[in-house]
Amino acid sequence: MGCASSIHISDRVVYHSGKESEDSHSPQQTNATQHQGNPASGLPLKPHSCKTTLTEVQFGPMKLFKDPLQVLLVFAKEDSQSNGFCWACEKANYRCSLAHTPESALECFSEKHHDLVIVDHRHSRHFDAEALCRSIRAVNSSENTVIVAVVKRPDREEASVMPLINAGFNRRYVENANMMACYNELLQLEHGEVRAQFKLRACNAIFTALEQSQDAIEITSEDQVIQYVNPAYEAIMGYQQGELLGKEIIEVPKSEKNKPDLLETINTCIRKGKEWQGIYYAKKKNGDNIQQNVKITPVIGQGGKIRHYVSINRPLNDNNKSEKSSERVQAESQTDIQSSKHKDRRKGSLDVRSTTSRGSDGSSQRRHSSMARIHSMTIEAPITKVINIINAAQESSPMPVAEALDRVLEILRTTELYSPQLGTKDEDPHTNDLVGGLMTDGLRRLSGNEYILSTKQPHHLPSHLATPLSLNDIPPRIAQTMETEGSWDFDIFNLEAATMKRPLTYLGLKIFSKFGVCEFLNCPEATLRSWLQVIEANYHSSNSYHNSTHAADVLHATAYFLCKERVKQSLDPIDEVAALIAATVHDVDHPGRTNSFLCNAGSELAILYNDTAVLESHHAALAFQLTTRDDKCNIFKYIERNEYRTLRQAVIDMVLATEMTKHFEHVNKFVNSINKPLAALEENGGNNDEESVKSILTSPENRILVKRMLIKCADISNPCRPLELCIEWAGRISEEYFAQTDEEKRQGLPVVMPVFDRHTCSIPKSQISFIDYFITDMFDAWDAFADLPNLMQHLDNNFKYWKGLDERKLHSLRPPPE
Repeated sequence: MGCASSIHISDRVVYHSGKESEDSHSPQQTNATQHQGNPASGLPLKPHSCKTTLTEVQFGPMKLFKDPLQVLLVFAKEDSQSNGFCWACEKANYRCSLAHTPESALECFSEKHHDLVIVDHRHSRHFDAEALCRSIRAVNSSENTVIVAVVKRPDREEASVMPLINAGFNRRYVENANMMACYNELLQLEHGEVRAQFKLRACNAIFTALEQSQDAIEITSEDQVIQYVNPAYEAIMGYQQGELLGKEIIEVPKSEKNKPDLLETINTCIRKGKEWQGIYYAKKKNGDNIQQNVKITPVIGQGGKIRHYVSINRPLNDNNKSEKSSERVQAESQTDIQSSKHKDRRKGSLDVRSTTSRGSDGSSQRRHSSMARIHSMTIEAPITKVINIINAAQESSPMPVAEALDRVLEILRTTELYSPQLGTKDEDPHTNDLVGGLMTDGLRRLSGNEYILSTKQPHHLPSHLATPLSLNDIPPRIAQTMETEGSWDFDIFNLEAATMKRPLTYLGLKIFSKFGVCEFLNCPEATLRSWLQVIEANYHSSNSYHNSTHAADVLHATAYFLCKERVKQSLDPIDEVAALIAATVHDVDHPGRTNSFLCNAGSELAILYNDTAVLESHHAALAFQLTTRDDKCNIFKYIERNEYRTLRQAVIDMVLATEMTKHFEHVNKFVNSINKPLAALEENGGNNDEESVKSILTSPENRILVKRMLIKCADISNPCRPLELCIEWAGRISEEYFAQTDEEKRQGLPVVMPVFDRHTCSIPKSQISFIDYFITDMFDAWDAFADLPNLMQHLDNNFKYWKGLDERKLHSLRPPPE
């Protein structure tokens, strides 16, 4: 609470008539005997020593600054109740005035326009409190004043508060002279009704801006009932406010010049909460059609629902049209010239524009007519807007800037804006092969050979696993290996050995229990155990890397990240459950071959998923097939349908995020949408602004980015593990790539990553390339968000280890024995 300004004697005066009550001995009266105050009564209240502090109040995008609260107490006689409120005002650093008669109360209010008025309603013989309230409400400045009635403690339940409400009171306070009760009441009033009224006062400024705007502005309810139009709207459209307010949009005549489906397109867009902008024909009251540039913005209100639509309409007069036509011709001219590769772009642009302006070429006219249709489309991609802005900026730019913008346009017109462009293979074959193999869907083969990855029936549980285990049934040796499960340095390979290559079920039982997954899904523990066993049975133990041990490792990393404070601030319980499920299933039924291999081989999965995110699509789809086909392992059986849909979409999105072709897009979006705004808050000294941080962390779009980043980091966290674990994982993934290269050679398929030949490959070089291109930037961003110094230390140590081996020209996992 801000400190009130120093209160001088003239600031807080007790208004009264006649002589003071003989039985009143308040501190205020004691002060009064020491100083003669206002002639009306002359009783000053104790001054404060605090300096004035304005309170900041955020109202949408407006930042308001509020003076200390002004309180008027109206009590005919001073008693313990009035003294309680006086003391409370002192404690809260409010500016307080005390009046004894209706006349002095009105005089004081007219002078100071108090935020809060507290009227004694207990003794009708002194004055009529309800009549006083009506008199105060008759003053124009009282519209946003909060008025409270102090009433007697009732002997029985009162019939109604309607008389108080009808008189203009906002609230009643049952008499309680306890000073802290008075203090708490004032605080609640300030942060409740008074602050709400303070914000409403700010609306006058907003309405003034709307009234003065030269754009036609229309506001409707969520049901598209017109609630407001400004004077510019009346002037442009010819209607008066009274003719429109309360009517539905559909009742206002529409122009027949719009495309038949345009209204449907607009409604579909805005009802999804998206802004729509485009050209629209409106019909004026006199029947004329007017072409307008329209922007309709949904306003989200309480409960996250759309509560209003704001439409801003700007007529397109002849001048506007000619200007826009000129801009479009310029933009099109720049596009043509850029593709012709002339050095003097700007001169060429002028030549083309002068030619087209003469209109001598029929084909040119047709082309510009086509361009006009394109530019008047109601749907325009953001990248198109960016390119048009750059095109327009080139016209007024010096030659070096214009040429630089040409280069920018060339880059923007590429199909993959987030993927790095690699050099020639001669520069770094390991990096090119590794990145190329992971970031593409493979080369199209010219031979007729086909590698068929047959669609196998899912594995069922082996007979010795027919009875699910529980945490209580876990053998002591296995339980002991999981004691350090909460540590990042947890050794998954010890658990793999102890469980005979079934670590996912045991670790899953412990982690899912720790996060209360059964309670969230409302499913029995036996169902969860059966599900974990079915999922693990569908991982291929023959794969050296993509097996259930890798899945258990990713589940462990996911659980570790979910415990980080910043992550917990971002995600809801349903997000946590989705992350754990996604980590468990993210590589189920992985064949030990890359997407590029499957596409080149013409596998059934590649055909099914159109060569796009083949494996990731398969993992997600199979996981839900395995889960829902048998009630014994259907962990989703007991949750509500909408919750299931939300959970399902989150799991699918996270599994698809592990596909590497969009790696750089995910990382860039995370950095630009989350890391940079958070860093800007800290730089501006706003690291304590909890509301701003919360809005960044918990927006639906950013929660998706956090979940994607979380599972991506968990999936490829091997270089951030302790050195021995890192070396083991490097050996396993290398062996899987070696096996793929062997098979590609046997089948006559294109070799996706030629450097992964088991006879010539340098494993240190491949790890260095992987860390350089995929790991460093991603984990720098994740560390900045989640604070993971131990991981970054491991990453640094491991990178130095691989660098040391490479500098010694060694190709193996470890140096030779001394």
